Amino acid sequence: MSKFTHFNQEGRARMVDVSDKEITTRTALAKSTLIVSKEIHEAITGKTVEKGDVLSVAQVSGIMAAKNTHQIIPMCHPLPLSGIDISFTWDLSDGYALHIEATVKTSGRTGVEMEALTAASAAALTVYDMCKAIDKGMIIRETALVSKTGGKSGDYHIDK
Repeated sequence: MSKFTHFNQEGRARMVDVSDKEITTRTALAKSTLIVSKEIHEAITGKTVEKGDVLSVAQVSGIMAAKNTHQIIPMCHPLPLSGIDISFTWDLSDGYALHIEATVKTSGRTGVEMEALTAASAAALTVYDMCKAIDKGMIIRETALVSKTGGKSGDYHIDK
C-alpha cells in the first residue's frame, strides 16, 4: 500500500500535489437512492409539484454540484470537467425508490470520484427539498461510488 499523501510533515491536512501525475481520461459513476411515498412519486411523475419539475431541477443541481465540488470539499482540486450526466430511474419493486446516477468525466491528473458523489448527493437533496412540503418522511439511502476509470490506481467497480 502506498504512503497516504494527504498530510504534511507536521501531520496536518494538505491538498496533494498532483503536478507530476500523468494526464489521463478519468470517469466516475456514483449512485444515490431516495425512498419516497406514493404521493411524492405521483407528484413527481405527474409533474404536479408546486415548486416545478423536480427531476429537471435536481439534474441541474447535480451538475452544478459536480462543477463546484472543490468549493465544498476542502482538499479537492478544481477540475476542468468535460462531461456530467445525471439520470433518474424509478424502482417500484420495493416501495417507491428513485435511483439517481451521476457520471462525471475529465482528462486530468486526478480523479472525479468526489465530483460524482457530490452530484448524486446534491440531486437527492434537491428532490427532498422540492418535495418536503408533501412529505418529510423521505429517506436518502446509500450513496456510493459505483465505478471509476483512469489514473494510477486503475479501474474500480463496486462488487455489490
